[in-house]
Amino acid sequence: MPDAPPRSPLLWRFMVGYFDRFLRRHLDALRLARWGLPPGTETPDPIVVYLNHPAWWDAAVVILLAGRLYPAHESHAPFDATMLERYGIFARIGAFAVDLDSARGAAQFLRASRKILKPGRMMWITAQGRFSDVRERPLGLRGGVARLAEIAPEALFVPLALEYAFWDERGAEAFAAFGPAIRGADLLALPRPARLARLEADLTATLDRLSADVMARAPERFTVLTSGAKGIGGIYDSWRRLRSILSGRHFDPAHRAGPAAGDDCP
Repeated sequence: MPDAPPRSPLLWRFMVGYFDRFLRRHLDALRLARWGLPPGTETPDPIVVYLNHPAWWDAAVVILLAGRLYPAHESHAPFDATMLERYGIFARIGAFAVDLDSARGAAQFLRASRKILKPGRMMWITAQGRFSDVRERPLGLRGGVARLAEIAPEALFVPLALEYAFWDERGAEAFAAFGPAIRGADLLALPRPARLARLEADLTATLDRLSADVMARAPERFTVLTSGAKGIGGIYDSWRRLRSILSGRHFDPAHRAGPAAGDDCP
């Protein structure tokens, strides 16, 4: 059987750095819930991270999370075939084409997954298969993610919740939280319909807990993985900076000044 889809480690490292800079430029911060740390970072076993799909930003966030939190694992992800033709560079960093609207696409997904889910590798799956609001319930996960337990019973299945919101700065905040992992073999002990229900329940619980923290607007509940520029910028912030220099005060452009704005960048 052929190996996993081709992937350039050099290009992968470049893209992780590129999206780190991209998020710094366009978002206020990427925040990881302190309770939602990634499981399985040291395991050699394959990992399946399945997540909701709220925004265009998800691909950039996932690449940065994979590069920063799972640097020892080789990451792959299914990608809509039509979109992969438009964004071909993703095919060189672990994405593989899937026709999302056909039975043939389901077969493509399972065939590629069988090649990928080996020790030291992981898959990141937007399991809803479409853009969906974070408040939508039920989540409506597609059945393919539950079938992966039959392919790789030794794999860890990890829910990942993503959300975006505006807090105190001009840029939006991106939020992430991992839920507790379940082993594929434990999923196999359940009837097939119950496997998908278990995965959906775990992701829903993770999303609900993350949303509660986002609504609380409490930055101390998060670790900042990457942080963008603060303040308004332009002439207004230049004038504020000059005033601070002339008065001998430290200039902090953030609307919410001090450590509560978030540091902790690893």
